[in-house]
Amino acid sequence: MKLLQRLTPKYLRINKAFGQNPFVLLDIGAGNHSCSKYKNAFPNCEYHGVDLDKNYNNDENDFSQMKAFYEMDLTLLDFSSIPNNYFDFIMMAHIIEHLHNGDKVIEGLIPKLKSGGYIYIEYPGIKSTKLPSMNGTLNFYDDDTHVRVYSIPEIRKVLGNQFEILSSGTRRNIAFLLATPFKILLNVMTFKKPSGNTFWDLLGFAELVFAQKK
Repeated sequence: MKLLQRLTPKYLRINKAFGQNPFVLLDIGAGNHSCSKYKNAFPNCEYHGVDLDKNYNNDENDFSQMKAFYEMDLTLLDFSSIPNNYFDFIMMAHIIEHLHNGDKVIEGLIPKLKSGGYIYIEYPGIKSTKLPSMNGTLNFYDDDTHVRVYSIPEIRKVLGNQFEILSSGTRRNIAFLLATPFKILLNVMTFKKPSGNTFWDLLGFAELVFAQKK
């Protein structure tokens, strides 16, 4: 189970960078039991979470495994409570599309990352605005909390010459592509209809930028 979990898109880069070695993670958007999921895949991870509401689908088991939680409104751009030059990896998976100033948020978080540290940014690309609407979000506008469409050139510009871009483009995860028929079947058996996110990799819903700080 842990192997399969580490092959999912947002875990894959961490696995390649650190494997089971210790590292310090800053997880931007830390609800839905995110800490427990990361700690299950990477037991030696020192987990720090950031979110608007610490109680968003988190429980005592999650909090007991966290080193720290920073409860804040990212759009205010006040990151003073988060230590500088401390983190080995910043995870921003499906965060910036919910922020009108996500580019400024990325810029404000850059000082938190150590030299040699990694940042992973994933978000719905412009292609998502042209995909069919579906329950579970396949079109950008299916989620009414999405406020801005970003692009790879924008993200690369924010990171600038402080970073080496290791990979960027449309998210196409081989494991997820191969699993698509099985996920469709499971969705239909469980919910009587497929979920939009089942088709993300097949139809190119998301873009990503993965970079290392110089």
